[in-house]
Amino acid sequence: MIKAEGLQFAYNRKTRFSFPTIDCEASDELLILGASGIGKTTLLHLLAGFLTPQKGAVEVSGNEFSKLKGNERDKFRANNIGFVYQDNYFINSISLFQNLVLAQTLAGNKKDTEKIISLASQLEIGDLLNKQPSDLSRGEKQRASIVRSLVNSPKVLLADEPTSSLDDNNCERVIRMIKEQAKENNAALIIVTHDQRLKSQFKNTVAL
Repeated sequence: MIKAEGLQFAYNRKTRFSFPTIDCEASDELLILGASGIGKTTLLHLLAGFLTPQKGAVEVSGNEFSKLKGNERDKFRANNIGFVYQDNYFINSISLFQNLVLAQTLAGNKKDTEKIISLASQLEIGDLLNKQPSDLSRGEKQRASIVRSLVNSPKVLLADEPTSSLDDNNCERVIRMIKEQAKENNAALIIVTHDQRLKSQFKNTVAL
């Protein structure tokens, strides 16, 4: 479902990254562990098409995603890849519900209120949908970001430190939900993190 080979990227002469081969099929789960500064977020941004590799390629569902340009790449990403950001980006002038609807419409999909409510309820933020994101705690925003990544039923789900703000109970619940939703959508799941609590929950791990 998503495959990357020979990926290399440099921000400058001193900050260069080379990454191992990534191959994650539909319904597979992969945990990528590494310390801060090792390039985890850079790798995830390459897989999501936010960055273009200087060497190597990324394929999603047989399409060489990394070669797409501009709006074509953005549209492909919106319909095929769900992304949980390390920093949660929401529009604070509208409600959380409107933010989630916006994620659907930007992908060219119809508003699916039932799906939004169902996902939000599973992560126990259903009663927060009418609030503005600025009124939510960091942990609540993180769970809302996970809901947003799932509203378009992506083929690939990428998560950058999804449990960094969560206590042990919410950590377990969030990972369980992400894994369940990935399975339900037959999606490939890749999580990058420094959170050692997740190691026991994944059979397939890569250390950077």
